[in-house]
Amino acid sequence: MPEHDDTPRPETAGSEPVAPSFSSQFRDAVQNAGIARVAPGEAPSGRALLGAVGGIRGLAESVLPGFAFLVVYAITKELVPSVVIPVVVGLVFVALRLAQRQSLTMSFAGILGVAVSAGLALITGRAESNFIPGIVINSVWLVGLLVSLAVRWPLIGLVVGFLLPANEDGSHVDWRADPVKRRVLTVATWIWVGLFALRLAVEVPLYLTAQVELLAGLKLILGVPLYAAVLWVTWLLVRTVFVRGDAATTV
Repeated sequence: MPEHDDTPRPETAGSEPVAPSFSSQFRDAVQNAGIARVAPGEAPSGRALLGAVGGIRGLAESVLPGFAFLVVYAITKELVPSVVIPVVVGLVFVALRLAQRQSLTMSFAGILGVAVSAGLALITGRAESNFIPGIVINSVWLVGLLVSLAVRWPLIGLVVGFLLPANEDGSHVDWRADPVKRRVLTVATWIWVGLFALRLAVEVPLYLTAQVELLAGLKLILGVPLYAAVLWVTWLLVRTVFVRGDAATTV
């Protein structure tokens, strides 16, 4: 009989499980994000870009609740149906994914955002409160991107690094040693800063002046379409340096 191996395994040693490192958590978050479908070094394609924004189903789940709010509010000027109907639309998408045994992660994230927005609007009695969560999220992203630039660790560089194979030491930040890559990834990060800054520059004044219909319409335009455009530009920028300098390691 084979001898019993009493050597403790890393995952079972000790009485408590080891908490995942920040690096591993960040890597998992990047791999689960839409941008992970846009691999550095690949030739840009419409299909890959569509996948990066969630595909046809993802587009519908992102756009239809906001569109429903705009249409219902424009017709009725009533708060309750305007915020409740988008929640119903989101629940329909969740039900469809359940029926088709598909992943519910994105649907639940979407319905949570719609529900929180609806709750704030109902609590305050103001239709423009429906847009507070989006303004907060854009503000957080803007601050995070600016902080990453201030400390010279551009966030897009971190994301791209985790989409490429790790170095021999297991790290994903060798791009920092290449001035050209670092410069391009810094520029790409500034482009994303521009996206969130533009959203806030447009949406905050409309929120403060309670121009609900105009705010709802412009938010749709500044949502997925602008995100896809910036993603495409980022992809082109990143591909230039990684194709030219890393043909052997592109994914």
